[in-house]
Amino acid sequence: MLDNPVPVPNAIKPYWRQELHPLDSHQSSETLPAEQDVVIIGAGYAGAALAYYLLDDVEESSRPTVTVLEAREACSGATARNGGHVRPDLFAGLPSRIKKFGQEAADEVALFELANFHAVRDLVRDKKIDCDFRITTSMAVVRDESLAKQMKDSLDELLQRGSPTAKLIHYVEGKAAETFSSVKGATAAFSFEAGSIWPYKLVLFLLSQAVKKGAQLHTHTPVTNVSETQQNGFWNVTTPRGTIRAKTVLYASNGYTSTILPEYKNRIIPVRGICSHIAVPDGTAHPHLPMTFSLRHGPGLFDYQVTRPDGSIVVGGARVEVIPRVEEWYNVWDDSKLIEPAAHYFDDYMQRNFRGWEDSGAKVDSIWTGIMGYTNDLFPHAGSVPSKPGQYICAGFNGHGMSFILLTAKGVAKIVQENVPFSQSGIPRLFETSERRLQREENELLA
Repeated sequence: MLDNPVPVPNAIKPYWRQELHPLDSHQSSETLPAEQDVVIIGAGYAGAALAYYLLDDVEESSRPTVTVLEAREACSGATARNGGHVRPDLFAGLPSRIKKFGQEAADEVALFELANFHAVRDLVRDKKIDCDFRITTSMAVVRDESLAKQMKDSLDELLQRGSPTAKLIHYVEGKAAETFSSVKGATAAFSFEAGSIWPYKLVLFLLSQAVKKGAQLHTHTPVTNVSETQQNGFWNVTTPRGTIRAKTVLYASNGYTSTILPEYKNRIIPVRGICSHIAVPDGTAHPHLPMTFSLRHGPGLFDYQVTRPDGSIVVGGARVEVIPRVEEWYNVWDDSKLIEPAAHYFDDYMQRNFRGWEDSGAKVDSIWTGIMGYTNDLFPHAGSVPSKPGQYICAGFNGHGMSFILLTAKGVAKIVQENVPFSQSGIPRLFETSERRLQREENELLA
């Protein structure tokens, strides 16, 4: 395998890519434009949202020229391979962030996730986007008693501190947790409002709106190089189909970023995950699960799950099997292969874990992998690329992009459009990319 992460051909087809949009393999023209105001690298959620916000509510005469370049098909990376959640972290990540960065910075991230959830909800409603978005109750169901106690103690401490998001959590324990969640052996359950979505359809809506407003989209056009220096105010963006001179370059390339932006090597790391779709035979009886779930089997060991409108299940994670095998997931970018030790983890998953599903006949009908972009400090990178004026990044979402990307992209677009400082972008301070973060050697991901 190559030393640098690149999107591989023949990736496993995920459930979310079964109804393809006309723009899926679109190329706006036979040849690439020679010059553009903005080139966006990546046509996933971040790239699509950047293009959308750069052109949204802008008078036609003032719109920048924008080209989106994508190595494979539109939305064929992490977003098309995720679990279908829009699930803000309102409490679980707060204690460690408070300890390291203080309560104000930690609360800022949690409130941003909540605002992002509401922004997705409002966008879908206002634009009438057909993407199966549903408001749900999401439950973090804990089986491990020591982890349940640790999480409850943390929640109590957050409430004492006056956390604005922790107060949104509903908690039950003991038999009530199993009754409330239907999860066998549940010792505690933490629930809150969240959402589920068909992520591909949201992204293709954003892309289609950008294209309607003049953006060019070129799929199957991998970026192989971006010049190290500017020439007369332009960066050269090189692809097998030619080179574009761009005033502004936006990296929305997530786990693949370090190949074309080497200073992010070991700072944004490709991480392979696994997900599946479980179907239920017609005519079989099983309880409907209106909630979405995170099943927590121990520290760092969880699965994530949504129920589709047809009653089928999308579930991913399998971290009990995956995490001990670091070579299967860390710095791995091949989504044409399964994580073999976890390939059968989801067999009989519903029967094993949920009351009333024992005779449902539920079984896996598709399983796939996807490449996420994790960072060594576990915060996304957003804002101006250090020492490269006119280059910006919106990447490294740590497998949690659905709760971060929309408003992060909106903020980066504002920085580009209005030339405002990062502090006025609306993005949490901990997300700002910087030379200091690039110099940081510690790796929280492997800690």
